[in-house]
Amino acid sequence: MPYYHIWTIGCQMNKADSERIAGYLERIGYEAAPRVEQAEIIVLNSCVVRQSAEDRVRNKLNALSSIKRGKILALTGCMVNSRVDGLRHRFPHVDIFFKPQAFLEFWQFLVERELAPGELKPDLLLPLKPAPSAFVPIIQGCDRFCSYCIVPYRRGRERSRPVEEILCQVRWLVERGAKEVTLLGQNVNAYGHDLPQKPDLAYLLDQLNQVDGLARIRFLTSHPRDMSDRLIEAVARLDKVCEHLSLPLQAGDDDILRAMRRGYTAEQYRELVERIRYAIPGVGLSTDVIVGFPGETERQFERTFDMLCQLRFDTVHAACYSPRPGTIAARKLVDDVSAEEKTRRREKIEELQEGIATEINSQLLNQTVEVLVEGRKKGKWQGRTRTNKLVFFADDGDPLGKLVNIRVEKTSPWALQGSLAHENGG
Repeated sequence: MPYYHIWTIGCQMNKADSERIAGYLERIGYEAAPRVEQAEIIVLNSCVVRQSAEDRVRNKLNALSSIKRGKILALTGCMVNSRVDGLRHRFPHVDIFFKPQAFLEFWQFLVERELAPGELKPDLLLPLKPAPSAFVPIIQGCDRFCSYCIVPYRRGRERSRPVEEILCQVRWLVERGAKEVTLLGQNVNAYGHDLPQKPDLAYLLDQLNQVDGLARIRFLTSHPRDMSDRLIEAVARLDKVCEHLSLPLQAGDDDILRAMRRGYTAEQYRELVERIRYAIPGVGLSTDVIVGFPGETERQFERTFDMLCQLRFDTVHAACYSPRPGTIAARKLVDDVSAEEKTRRREKIEELQEGIATEINSQLLNQTVEVLVEGRKKGKWQGRTRTNKLVFFADDGDPLGKLVNIRVEKTSPWALQGSLAHENGG
């Protein structure tokens, strides 16, 4: 049995792309390798949204050069653009570079090497055995062009998939064991505007809510500017749509938001959060923040910090700004905040959020929560609540893919621990 190995870094869209590639390789006879050294085909799915991610990809590529010896090494993801000559020069041991979603390029390469049959294209191939929670891309690319973001340059403009195609994929996944789907897009709220009938995300959620056997629906990542009242109402009304939203803030200062080209003010964002919490009581909210954006003063950072104090998110992902070549910010702005200051600001936010998350999660102590069991880690089963809380529990049975009720016995800022109360179906 020939083996493959896929290494993935970055967003959920990358994870979904890797699942597609794995599904195709398994259909043509390959099996996931126990160790990378045993693989005949190695695929790296890259991310360059931040410098730290790009550095990890580069280090991984360099490390693989020592075990290349006859293996096929492929690079995909956001590190690959239309001009790959520089990549070929830097990484001559890589056999093929293909852009995100360019599965046919990879297939044609394998066919030419007589490693894949010519009649089995990877157009719509899916994993043979999907996970209990599956990723479903519904829109590719982004039209927003935030000044710091490389995504529109690497994944292109927004392109929505037809509703029927998405419904077909979700039904296929559910028939094979998936209980939850997460709809993906760089700007998932923009879904449908480029399709003939202009179906929006609220309409798609309504259609998916009617799929038999599907228990939960999530979606990410949302742009605050495109979070409509109609979409908020759909999340509140539809029983399968989980009460969790990812809503990147990025900054709490209006001048920084303007320089980022985010298209909203801090007050507009605050009002949006208030509308969401009014319509969806108990909703879990996560956000992203960039610190050390060009020109960000201490006072401007404090406005972001104060906003996080006031809004009290369930999860905050804080990142230090790093210039991405080709973006508006990299071309027009000076990266003038020191690395040490960026780190200090990030750590200050992380310390704040640890305290907030501790208080929020402690309210679930001795409560019973519904969990979709997604797998095992270090001897315990793990899954998530509808509001996206990570939960660990012990059980001698096999609850994988089931909805179970867990009584929470211990809380922390990052996860909940508990024990099985009784099964809720599945």
